[in-house]
Amino acid sequence: MKRQIITIDQELCDGCSNCIPACPEGAIQLIDGKARLISDLFCDGLGACLGHCPQGAITIEEREAEPYDERQVMEYIIPQGRNTILAHLEHLKAHGETAFLQQAIQVLNEHGIRVEDRQEHDHHHHGHSCPGSKPMQFDSAPAENSAAAKQVSTLTHWPIQMHLISPRAPQYHHADLLLAADCVAFSVGDFHQTYLRGKALVMACPKLDHGQEIYLEKLVTLIDEAQINTITVMIMQVPCCGGLLALAREAVNRASRHVPIKVFVMGLQGEILSEQWVQ
Repeated sequence: MKRQIITIDQELCDGCSNCIPACPEGAIQLIDGKARLISDLFCDGLGACLGHCPQGAITIEEREAEPYDERQVMEYIIPQGRNTILAHLEHLKAHGETAFLQQAIQVLNEHGIRVEDRQEHDHHHHGHSCPGSKPMQFDSAPAENSAAAKQVSTLTHWPIQMHLISPRAPQYHHADLLLAADCVAFSVGDFHQTYLRGKALVMACPKLDHGQEIYLEKLVTLIDEAQINTITVMIMQVPCCGGLLALAREAVNRASRHVPIKVFVMGLQGEILSEQWVQ
């Protein structure tokens, strides 16, 4: 059957093994110094490992693969202990994989294992949109006599978090896109004046954000429908940040248009460690 499943570029992989603990299903192992997908049966194709590869060696593709087997995965996960079990269940919940979640709980019940039911708070309140996701564009800078004018914001629109944006919103049409990791703006003192000015902003965390396949779809839409001009990716030096660059590259590969990607890797105190065009 055809389904989405990870693929690992063996030339890009440096054997750091950061992706392995990020995959509780056990689909990835380090063999001969390289991360390798050991079984199609264990890979759910949801990409939890994407944000943990500093080299951008892991992507998601659609190809012929054996069907994912939740029962076999649970038999592998259970001996790893309660925390791994809970991480896997939360992973399934976050991606709306209700059928797999039910199978997992059934296997746990068969083994006499009980886990607490973690109810997630519904931020959307069923039928009411969140006020924080209301689209807005800002026509001018704050008044000169306001407190905010001491350090003028160059942000031109709202929202900016990847889950909340609409890639068809007018601020992205023919814009230069700045795709920034969440921590960047807090580490880079001149973020607004030097990097954000003149660009349309989107922010995401490749390590903590769930549902990153949605990010990929939105980036492709930004490229093909909003027809953005360029993508500037700003990430921190920590390994997990590399997943954001991997998402941008995968989006360009999937899109029908080509846009260039420039990447800034920032140090923990805001210094530029590297700056290059990568695609």
